[in-house]
Amino acid sequence: MPKQLFEKDEKVLCFHGELLYEAKILEVTQDSTSDPFQYRVHYKGWKASWDDWVEDDRLRKMTDENRETAQALKRQYHESTQKPIKTTATKKRGQLSDFGSARGSEERNGSAPTTSRGQKRGRNADIEDEETFHNRPMIKIPVPEFIKSLLVDDWEEVTKNLSLVPLPAPKPANMIIDEYFEEEKEKRFAGSAEMDLLEEVRSGLKEYFDVALGRTLLYRFERQQYMEARKAWTEGKGEWKGRTCVGEVYGAEHLCRMIVQLPEMIAQTNMDGQSVNRLREEMTKFLQWLSRNTRTYFTADYEPTSQDYKELSRGN
Repeated sequence: MPKQLFEKDEKVLCFHGELLYEAKILEVTQDSTSDPFQYRVHYKGWKASWDDWVEDDRLRKMTDENRETAQALKRQYHESTQKPIKTTATKKRGQLSDFGSARGSEERNGSAPTTSRGQKRGRNADIEDEETFHNRPMIKIPVPEFIKSLLVDDWEEVTKNLSLVPLPAPKPANMIIDEYFEEEKEKRFAGSAEMDLLEEVRSGLKEYFDVALGRTLLYRFERQQYMEARKAWTEGKGEWKGRTCVGEVYGAEHLCRMIVQLPEMIAQTNMDGQSVNRLREEMTKFLQWLSRNTRTYFTADYEPTSQDYKELSRGN
């Protein structure tokens, strides 16, 4: 039986399109005990003609965290509509955009253009396929500045200083995702759409990470370490005992590399616009939480490598 999660006259945040707006609940109805509750909302500062009937999946409690999410979505929206669009091929090597496809990025010459949705590139390409691609919902995840700086430092440590993230990570990716889930679920109602989405994101991130790590998240210099790590967790001795997948070996650095790559992954799916907006909101919250806990999850010291390792890595 659906639960009423919001009350009449309660001040909330409500999705209208891609953004969250302050609103007030004017009415609450339910057609039958098996139907979801419907909430009539009035957006703050808007005319009454914009009043809307919504279900609870478009509503958020008026908390400081949700306000922060609303501001982050607003900033991201304004940046995407005001800044000129550049192709990744023209961006400086080592900028954050390059982390979107980390594999071999230190020697990559270019990648697919990131033209805006619906924009034509003027090439002799298959027009139908191109239009289909650009009509897919796009997602841009606001990455906190401190996370960006950590990713740049990570890139320099591996590709310039020829150092490595120590493995196995004391706080691996699956543990990070689980700890966020345990903290975040206390803010949500059991059985609600928000809780269901949180559980889907939890399992989805783990699955994506397990598939993407060996394919797209490693720099060339890390591939030898990856082969050695796979052998170690297969043997299951010492600190490797009980670790059975990459999500139990690699930590926050590689998890963040994957998250900034998510827009490229999502572009290859048939995810609808509403699902894209919900995923973006969840990823925004997760990155904000992770940016507040960087000392807990990110490594402070990268491992220097031996000359033997450097020689082996050149062959991979």
